[in-house]
Amino acid sequence: MLLKTTTEAFWTIPNVLSLYRILVFPVILWLILSGNEKLFAVFITISLVTDLLDGLIARTFNMQTKVGALLDSWADLGTYILAFIAIGLFKWQEIKPHAFMLYLFAAVMVLSYSMVFVKFKGLIGLHTYMFKLTGYLQGAFIISLFVWGFYSVSYYMCLIWGTLACIEEMIIILILKQPQSNVKGLYWVLKTKRD
Repeated sequence: MLLKTTTEAFWTIPNVLSLYRILVFPVILWLILSGNEKLFAVFITISLVTDLLDGLIARTFNMQTKVGALLDSWADLGTYILAFIAIGLFKWQEIKPHAFMLYLFAAVMVLSYSMVFVKFKGLIGLHTYMFKLTGYLQGAFIISLFVWGFYSVSYYMCLIWGTLACIEEMIIILILKQPQSNVKGLYWVLKTKRD
């Protein structure tokens, strides 16, 4: 009897876009540390746009893979780290009066990542709808911040939504028995559990 094996394609457009974001991490970090805010803004914008495109292409053309979910999660984590460093170095005076919300979001996000690392020994790429929207809102805010300046409405909106998305992911992590990726959200996890 022959065993059926399945392999996922690695070199898909979404995976290449996620891989680009991972590989460009040191370049963007160097731009931040060397104080090149304008070139940083260009590269972080490219990273944020490729983040939008990789998920859109993967879903539209049915190119979602487990390795792609992991690549995207690592690329997202790297982009968040870069954005926090850049905001701290380049835009802190604008953010400082509103820093509590940033600290709250960062703490909840670190807790969420810590929970998934402790429970599943690594990233699993939940990719909930709430967190996808968080990425879009925060990406738009970061681009806006470095191109046009600080707007408090978009700042609070993206961080409050992001905090709620992290809380949803923590609840999902507590519910899941096995690692899963692309779970959509808490509603779908609970629905699957009932079925």
